[in-house]
Amino acid sequence: MFTYGDGLTNQNLKKLLRFHLKHKKIATMTTVKPPARFGEVFLKGNYVKKFEEKPQLNNNWINGGFLVLNYKIFSFISGDKIMLERQPLNRLTKLRQLMAYKHSGFWQCMDTMRDKNILKKMWLEKKSPWTNFKDS
Repeated sequence: MFTYGDGLTNQNLKKLLRFHLKHKKIATMTTVKPPARFGEVFLKGNYVKKFEEKPQLNNNWINGGFLVLNYKIFSFISGDKIMLERQPLNRLTKLRQLMAYKHSGFWQCMDTMRDKNILKKMWLEKKSPWTNFKDS
């Protein structure tokens, strides 16, 4: 099991592992739908047709940074300069050896000070979903 270490989730890791083992592929990547950072405005000319404040992105999944890899991954990595997200995962995609585990629960990256402050506020208010999950 592998994580980038810059995100928090309430993902059930046992379910992720079971999914990976069931599909018998080289790699499984947790995918998430991140919340939009800004409100979305739909226009018709200069007329505001519709406005949604920070909608959930519905169309695309992103890499959530939690992966399960089997030992065969090492045959896709040649040297210590290889970025996992580039050559190895792209090759696995072409070979149909990369599965997506769709996690629709809590996930939040911590890439910026803004992200850190959001997570710190949740922690201080005792509203931290990453510490609140059921083991099943």
